[in-house]
Amino acid sequence: MAQFDRAIPPGGEGKVTLRVDTRGFEGNVRKSARIYSNDPTNRIQTIRVEGFIRRPITLSQKTVYFQGSSHQSMTKTVKIRGGFEKPLKIEPVQFTLDQWLTYQIEEVQPGKLYLIHFSSIPGTYHYYQGFLRLKTNYPERPEIDIQIRGRFSNASSPARSK
Repeated sequence: MAQFDRAIPPGGEGKVTLRVDTRGFEGNVRKSARIYSNDPTNRIQTIRVEGFIRRPITLSQKTVYFQGSSHQSMTKTVKIRGGFEKPLKIEPVQFTLDQWLTYQIEEVQPGKLYLIHFSSIPGTYHYYQGFLRLKTNYPERPEIDIQIRGRFSNASSPARSK
């Protein structure tokens, strides 16, 4: 998003403010913008903004998928890593799939790395989707939502015929 002075008198100075939304970016980022004017010697000027972006929290995956037979238990794991020197603390706030799944939070490196283990409950065949919401102590990212989708079928049921 850019803000700028609309009219600048000849020989005067203007101000251009360039704001970059860094959500979803990580590492070295370079953005540029073109400034068009009616000045015959400088019709187009390019300004650049460069920086290094560190994510406060990194997830190995944002969505967990389960698919298989309803008679077997499956386990999927999500890694959560804190990106700052400040120790990361997480705690569960809301879980919408407790009738189909269980979860366990394991702190591997205190304040730095967590593993969230999701396990399906055998005997339930259904299609479901929901989430686990975690509260963090990072003001840059106060909540984490991990989306979960599952599709389990009853493998022993006979095939339908017409």
